[in-house]
Amino acid sequence: MAIFNANDEFVRSGDQNFIFKQNADFFYLSGIDQEQSILLLFPDCPNPLYKEVLFLRQTNEHIAVWEGHKYTKEEARAASGIEAVYWLQDFDNILHSIIHYADTVYINTNENDRYSHTVPYRDLRFLNDLRTKYPLHHYERSAPIMRDLRAVKSAIEVELTKKACSITRDSFLRILKFIKPGVAEYEIEAEIIHEFIRQRATGHAYNPIIASGPNAIVLHYIDNNQVCKDGDVILMDYAAEYANYNADMTRSVPVNGRYTKRQRDVYDAVLRVMRGATKMLVAGTVWNDYHDEVGKLMTSELIGLGLLTKHDVEKQDPKMPAYKKYFMHGTSHHLGIDVHDFAGRYTPFAAGNILTCEPGIYIPEEGLGIRLENNILITNDGNIDLMGDIPIEAAEIEEIMNS
Repeated sequence: MAIFNANDEFVRSGDQNFIFKQNADFFYLSGIDQEQSILLLFPDCPNPLYKEVLFLRQTNEHIAVWEGHKYTKEEARAASGIEAVYWLQDFDNILHSIIHYADTVYINTNENDRYSHTVPYRDLRFLNDLRTKYPLHHYERSAPIMRDLRAVKSAIEVELTKKACSITRDSFLRILKFIKPGVAEYEIEAEIIHEFIRQRATGHAYNPIIASGPNAIVLHYIDNNQVCKDGDVILMDYAAEYANYNADMTRSVPVNGRYTKRQRDVYDAVLRVMRGATKMLVAGTVWNDYHDEVGKLMTSELIGLGLLTKHDVEKQDPKMPAYKKYFMHGTSHHLGIDVHDFAGRYTPFAAGNILTCEPGIYIPEEGLGIRLENNILITNDGNIDLMGDIPIEAAEIEEIMNS
């Protein structure tokens, strides 16, 4: 059998919790976006009632008054497609009645290789409890199975991602008309979230980066508290979340509506790398080979910009190529229910994968950082840019900003 838990509810301060964010694997399998829920899958269960069971927190008048509506059993059946829906209070008894007919129990641990484990989350605590109660069972990892399943997006997942991209596009067009010298980064962020909520996005897919001038050199700058100055470029890495699916976009625009020649040269170099990298995002491409090839494209552009010399490249350490001085992060990551979605780092790209493409050049001595990012769906015969209708050419951005 396999057991999947909803995410923990995390304390923010005092008696406040952070806004609940559902466990991605649990949501992928059930479609249920509610705390304190459990999914049990046991296809070989001798009792046909318990082959697929969803357990939910039972509501009451107090919960209804203070927290609002929770799923009824009928609503949960309609949302999940699961017929056997029970209240959470029945979980222990039902599990105990069938677990002895299973030799192996699959538990869902967080194996995203970007995750650093410091706090024992719900699935780990649940595993320890099971091992105490049922020490002779064999326990296995669900993560390798989920990693392969979630990387290939279904038609509905693609449509939800497209919707997130569409809302992100509308917000970008909105702020292009808003940005000017003297506007604060947080004012731009406010315009973005206005458009997101207006279109029923859940909100930001991740903490937005609104980084003007030298702030763009800080890759994860999220203070967003400075005033945008005439002559600077503002790097904006933000996107909408819609129905728990995420977009991920970056654009770099001139605060005054016109790029300087140097800014334009760097911008066009990044765009050329992005276009070259996008062509490589096809089925069968291997992650490490892809990044090596993107590195070659970037090296050529950096030489053209006078940031590297051929001598720098000839004497470079292969383990730390010279281009890394100005482009220090990866070019792509999988995208889905998680912004950095769960997928095999050593598995060749496949049709149905959605990946970002996000090269950048960061020049501290010039106070200039430019990154561009779109979301690419790999198909059987190539790929589709899900953000292909979002302005990215420098001339088009200037035209909109000055219209």
